[in-house]
Amino acid sequence: MSLVVASDAGVKAEAARRRTFAIISHPDAGKTTLTEKFLLYAGAVAEAGAVKARTGRRRVTSDWMALEQQRGISITSTVLQFTYRDHVVNLLDTPGHRDFSEDTYRVLAAADAAIMVLDVAKGVEAQTLKLFEVCRTRSLPVLTFLNKYDRPGRDPLELLDEIEAQIGLHPAPITWPVGIPGDFRGVIDRRDGSFVRYMRTARGATAAPEERLDPQRAAAEEGDAWHQARDATALLDEIGATLDTASFLAGSSTPLFVGSALTNFGVRHLLDAVVNLAPPATPRPDDQGFERPLDAPFAGFVFKIQANMDPAHRDHVAFVRVCSGRFTRGMTLVHGPSGRPFATKYAASVFGAERDTIDVAYPGDVVGLVNAGGLQIGDTLYDAEPVAFPPIATFAPELFASVRPRDTGRHKQFHRGLTQLEREGVVQVLRDPGGDPVPVLAAVGAMQFEVFVHRLAHEFGADVNLAPAPYKAARRTDQRTTEHLREVRGTRVLARADGTLLALFESPYQLQRLEQDHPEWCLDPVVSAGDMP
Repeated sequence: MSLVVASDAGVKAEAARRRTFAIISHPDAGKTTLTEKFLLYAGAVAEAGAVKARTGRRRVTSDWMALEQQRGISITSTVLQFTYRDHVVNLLDTPGHRDFSEDTYRVLAAADAAIMVLDVAKGVEAQTLKLFEVCRTRSLPVLTFLNKYDRPGRDPLELLDEIEAQIGLHPAPITWPVGIPGDFRGVIDRRDGSFVRYMRTARGATAAPEERLDPQRAAAEEGDAWHQARDATALLDEIGATLDTASFLAGSSTPLFVGSALTNFGVRHLLDAVVNLAPPATPRPDDQGFERPLDAPFAGFVFKIQANMDPAHRDHVAFVRVCSGRFTRGMTLVHGPSGRPFATKYAASVFGAERDTIDVAYPGDVVGLVNAGGLQIGDTLYDAEPVAFPPIATFAPELFASVRPRDTGRHKQFHRGLTQLEREGVVQVLRDPGGDPVPVLAAVGAMQFEVFVHRLAHEFGADVNLAPAPYKAARRTDQRTTEHLREVRGTRVLARADGTLLALFESPYQLQRLEQDHPEWCLDPVVSAGDMP
């Protein structure tokens, strides 16, 4: 399969400077705090939480949505681009709550690596396992950060065993703590055996000063804590828990770091590891399995759509992961699904809710296309050489509800909001091909419904009534089977926006009986995370 080579000879060199990664964790493990501290150490913020902007300092965090700030949790993914050590870093902050796993999956489709954040007191939690399975399906290299070591917690050796037993990754600690959880003195850098001692700063708002000591001085000043840490690192040496780059890139092992994002302890080590260890942008396979060269003509895919990031303009942004070639603002691309030309006049780099006009971008970068009507999640955009990337699948819905506007006079606002939030993938919107105007919402978790209702009211001015629907299971079906299901009580067939027909069942037992009695009917499982490519 031959492709025309792009004229920009620097594409490969620029791609090598990119690091595009996601941060995943269980809720409350410290993911969003770590995200902000990365920005601090990269110089993107003057102090934690205060972003440099042309109009002066403003309070901006990766959790930019009002509901996120009210709840104190990440609800939607965020793109943050910054430079560090002459590298361009594209940090994809993801929701931690399981109800937003679908959004996390879409973001991981655009990442080249992931950082797994574990609370040292809790270790591997249920959502951590689920998110790691998504990483495994994507063959993403994973770095691990044992967070909150400044608080009481579990023995780190015990956590290493848990990571290997439950997740299947071989931990390779790069730094090892001196002191027990809650009495964090610093870390041993296993690469040279030195001791890095941290000093606190007020509220962790600035980078933590570090002092590097040789082993002799560390032993004299830290006493038993140092000797216990040295015994642990000797054990790690004996069992071969050392970094193997090939194993890490293959997804078999995980470089591990210990620290506290709140106090900034260990943050620099981890950010350096992103640049030193995480892979740069590499050729991505298309939907036929052929790897598209980095210097082929431009191609990218939409992995996220977000509306109302700028409340003053009520616009929407399509996030495009650049896979090949050089993107230039204003270039006319081809919209893969329709074959129509697509103009890119309004292109931006994104930093949380902030954005700046972008003129060029390279593989690994994320480009925000403002008010890009007609784009859907998973769509491919390309220049010159046609290409399509594998589709981004949806999760199997578990909860269902019907939705109506409270005020029929807000009918237009209701449908505008419904259409936009459906495009974003906030929920799946199912409609009756037979003409029933009341849509049914399908979601993975109940909090998706909360976000849907809140955003409809606050962003589109449409208050709604949500009523639980009685369905307990869903299956993909076809038109022929639909004709049969119309005669079966407790079932209903609705359509997604992409035309997929979903058969909904009030009783899972009835579904099982139909599958047994009519194996010729099309009742396929809705794609779930474990089935995804």
